Amino acid sequence: MPQTHRQNIIYQAFRCYLRFFHDRVFYKRVYRIGVENMPAEGKPLLVTSNHQNCLNDPLGLIFCFRDRKPHILARADVIEYNCLTRKFLRSIGLLPTFRLNFDGEEALARNNSTFSESETSLIDGNTIIMFPEGVHQDKRWLGPFSSGYTKMAFEAAQMDNFQTEVFILPCCNHYSDYYGIQNELIIKIGKPVSIAPFYELYKTKPRTAQREVSALVFSQIESMMLDITDLDNYEAIDFLRGIYGRRFASANNLNPNHFPDQLEADKMLVAQLDSLKAEKPDAVASIYSKALEYKQMLTNSRITDLEVGRNATSGQTAANLFSLIVLAPFWIICLWPALFIYCAPLPITKRLKDKMFEGTIRYTMSVLLTIPLFYGLSFALVAIYANVLFAIIYIAMLPFIGIFAWNYWQFAKRTCRMVRFRRLSADKRQSLNGLRKSIVEKLDGILGVGC
Repeated sequence: MPQTHRQNIIYQAFRCYLRFFHDRVFYKRVYRIGVENMPAEGKPLLVTSNHQNCLNDPLGLIFCFRDRKPHILARADVIEYNCLTRKFLRSIGLLPTFRLNFDGEEALARNNSTFSESETSLIDGNTIIMFPEGVHQDKRWLGPFSSGYTKMAFEAAQMDNFQTEVFILPCCNHYSDYYGIQNELIIKIGKPVSIAPFYELYKTKPRTAQREVSALVFSQIESMMLDITDLDNYEAIDFLRGIYGRRFASANNLNPNHFPDQLEADKMLVAQLDSLKAEKPDAVASIYSKALEYKQMLTNSRITDLEVGRNATSGQTAANLFSLIVLAPFWIICLWPALFIYCAPLPITKRLKDKMFEGTIRYTMSVLLTIPLFYGLSFALVAIYANVLFAIIYIAMLPFIGIFAWNYWQFAKRTCRMVRFRRLSADKRQSLNGLRKSIVEKLDGILGVGC
């Protein structure tokens, strides 16, 4: 078998392994919307996206491609985090880029070879992924774009004397939660932007051409994602999505149980709140103030809005406790090896200054180290004490056993919060319910919901 063919088989097998644990285990569900917008294979394609979750962002994009093997330009400190991370990230196509504010002026010269290699690869019809914001955000908003990605696109076209059409593909990602596992992820793929109509302008006014292309790309990404631009009130707005978002979605004929629908509802809610802030500043400010007050009361009581919103009864709490007791023996059995795989990254993630790296560390360490180690050990033990066939079946079940163990633990935590809610004084529960009801009613009134 030719070496290149054998390498391709190994890469595809490794990619399937990574995608399975990414799409089925690490996330509860992944929605890839607009995949049909991708230009045909062989077209030079520069993929751009918002950046909110470190390695999780490029991984989600990589798995959108079936025929292409994209290269990703990512910040050097992520790729060079340690030997294990470096080898893994380079193996799936990540290339390091150095930044003045983080790596120093001397390191910038090391970008020349990366950019030159990327431009050559791009004009040859390959795919490059870049994040124009330069750094990941820690909030659901779109930061300003640097000019590096448009510079690369035009310089690649210039290498071929502007004879080849280069495309920029705007994309965005949206997470139900940045932390833990079994969350939901949306990846939206926009309409490709051809830079060929700007070639003549670039020849005389390169920066103007870059700005005009960047404005088109920026507007597409901004329109696809949840972009909370009112950063002064970000905490209140983001919290209101949680307590009011489902009601608002239903009122606008959107399914709150369908994550893409909920994203559209959240975008509408944020846009309307921004508009009303200019029209009725006092009313909106009052809602934001009450939202933060309510959030603080929940934090002090160590519960969430879910317990208050559903007004958890003693009967519901007792039923949950009974279910936990009945399922506890099975859960204990399921802790092997899920508990060890989940807990292994904790010594690293607890020391992280930037918590947005948590998902990156957890996924990378799991798929490269702890899953192969503990699954291999489990296979050996079952094969020795039972038989190989049973060991194969057991290994195939382990990911789903692990998901059950995680969901049981989340159910246990929800039940503990229900118990805390029931143990609050009647006056405290009434106060929480009253404040929540007041916020919802004020939002209904100002947004015209139910009118």
